Amino acid sequence: MSNADKPNTLANAEKDKAPTVLQVIPQIDVPGGTERATVEIAKALAAAGWRPLVASAGGTMLHQIQQVGAQHFSLPLKNKNPIQIGRNASQLARLIRAEGVDIIHARSRAPAWSAYYAAKKTGCHFITTFHGTYGNSSALKRHYNSIMVRGERVIANSQFTANHIRHTYPMDEERLRVVRRGVDMSVFSTDSVPQARLVQLAGQWRLPDGKAVVMLPGRLTAWKGHSILLDALTFLSRDDYVTVLVGDEQGRESYRRQLERQVEKNNLAHIVRFAGPCRDMPAAYMSADVVVNASTKPEAFGRVIVEAQAMGRPVVAFDHGGARETILEGRTGLLVEPGDARALAHAIDSALDLSIEQRKAMAQVAMNHVRENFTLQRMCSDTLVVYEEILAGRKLPGATQ
Repeated sequence: MSNADKPNTLANAEKDKAPTVLQVIPQIDVPGGTERATVEIAKALAAAGWRPLVASAGGTMLHQIQQVGAQHFSLPLKNKNPIQIGRNASQLARLIRAEGVDIIHARSRAPAWSAYYAAKKTGCHFITTFHGTYGNSSALKRHYNSIMVRGERVIANSQFTANHIRHTYPMDEERLRVVRRGVDMSVFSTDSVPQARLVQLAGQWRLPDGKAVVMLPGRLTAWKGHSILLDALTFLSRDDYVTVLVGDEQGRESYRRQLERQVEKNNLAHIVRFAGPCRDMPAAYMSADVVVNASTKPEAFGRVIVEAQAMGRPVVAFDHGGARETILEGRTGLLVEPGDARALAHAIDSALDLSIEQRKAMAQVAMNHVRENFTLQRMCSDTLVVYEEILAGRKLPGATQ
């Protein structure tokens, strides 16, 4: 094996250069959990004196990668064609050698297959992150998904995701790590949002004075549960609130029209607002009296739920997925039977009835809960610990390297 093919050791990395981590994702586009985490970890690596690299098919968030001090390489990693996956593996192998990559970190399945073969060719360390759960409707799909448990370390973004991995894919428990998503407390803080931003948002959303705000943040897609919330509103007899649906339709015009028809059918036009995408989510949460998460499928983590608590807002969510480990029942929010519109209405009603003193007490518990468990700083620190474990050379059973 040539010198270029030999795996880097921690000693060489410390002596000759900063450790280099290459994150691979399909594209750096719509700011979902995968894309945000990629940018956040790249920034943390740069701050720690490491070399952050990112490979993807590009996208609208490319400037964010560059702003945090990372270098981006354009590859068609979104493509799931087996031939293209093989070509991508060869290109990644060349990139690993040319840039002296120590760790390649895959955050999605198609790029993970290419990264896995590139790592085997070069001796580079290979790890993966599960940002969610995957369907296993066939043996072929199960095999395709299995690439995500072949890393020297396998990171789950919540205990819910970790349990899914344990029950679905055979792997050694020693290689599994839980690194929960984190909230930037310098951004999602009540102290960081001046009154002027709230006034501006109230004007954009046409919020009437004296009305409470029930908000559901989430892109307009059926599994986010907008329809269930609209049904739940029919069980509320009060008229002291408005409901704001915050999220981008992302081309799903037919789904939005479906929701608009449901609003008309349920006689809710006077209390429902379609706000579209929002660039100031801290102000959005502060404008809300209750934040709802009505996802029909379990959220792997549920970033919205944690962000809302960081802003001191009570949360109502369905009792499944990541919500079970991010909400303190009765103390920071309420959990209700998944899919039950009447139960959802009752919980919203209870949240709207909180007294000022109860609301303040709940807000303090919620903010402390996030600070202690779900900060961006902790997420980045825990991820770098995983990288350091690998570079320290601790071999664990079952790793495919």
